[in-house]
Amino acid sequence: MIRTKMFVLAIGSVLVLAGCGNESQEELSGNESPEKNSELNQKEQPEEGQFDSDKEEKQEPNQNDQGTEPEDKKENETNPPKENDVVSEPTSLQVVVNKQRQLPTGYQPPNLVVPDVPFYFDQFMQKKQMRQEAATALENLFQAANDQGLDLVAASGYRSYARQKSIYQSNVDAYGREEANKFSAQPGHSEHQTGLAMDVTIAELSFKLVQEFGKTPEGNWLAENAYKYGFVIRYPKGKESITGYSYEPWHLRFVGKEDAKEIHEASKTLEEFYGHMPGEEKPTE
Repeated sequence: MIRTKMFVLAIGSVLVLAGCGNESQEELSGNESPEKNSELNQKEQPEEGQFDSDKEEKQEPNQNDQGTEPEDKKENETNPPKENDVVSEPTSLQVVVNKQRQLPTGYQPPNLVVPDVPFYFDQFMQKKQMRQEAATALENLFQAANDQGLDLVAASGYRSYARQKSIYQSNVDAYGREEANKFSAQPGHSEHQTGLAMDVTIAELSFKLVQEFGKTPEGNWLAENAYKYGFVIRYPKGKESITGYSYEPWHLRFVGKEDAKEIHEASKTLEEFYGHMPGEEKPTE
């Protein structure tokens, strides 16, 4: 489909093998971002989103259809969400998940598929998946970028509650809870669990998820054109006090073309557009 696919898979496979032995190279991407923001530039930067460790899930798709209880549900039962914090329509394309709003216990998105786009690794992993509608839109976005001579690479999509719990705890252990909360989502509060988000990167950045991506041709193109395919840059620069997370030019969130166009033209976050500003009374959904 896209001319860079074989090149990406070849290089990505080598890099993943190189990263597998390092337990500190956890996936810290997408509102569990990779690069620390400017407030933290005096400290060692985490390798957010660079590679997954060998603890990454490698199960086949739909393994939970065998009549066993989903692992996410088991994990959630030990720390049930507060009722007034739980989103009422988790399958909605317009669902807002953030530090104040979480997904229901045991939630797993429907219709997960693997989009036909280049990834930095070739084996099946859970994070290759997105919901069907978002996956189709991502394929169209990648094809349009390729037509412009741009070489986007997918890095991380769906992430289970259990996987997010592992990532978050790894960040807390490495940086302390206060620092980790600036770039890492607690389990149940990650957009990746919705199946509507995908982190993207490029080979020129060694497939890392870093803020420098926003200055590349690919990053600039996404900022100006992602909405045409139903995506928004979920954590834009200058909106950190609203989203609760640092700038992430690599984190794409699917909301549908109509809403994405309005959000882009108004330069708003999902919190602003859908009325879920921090500290405000929860609106009726």
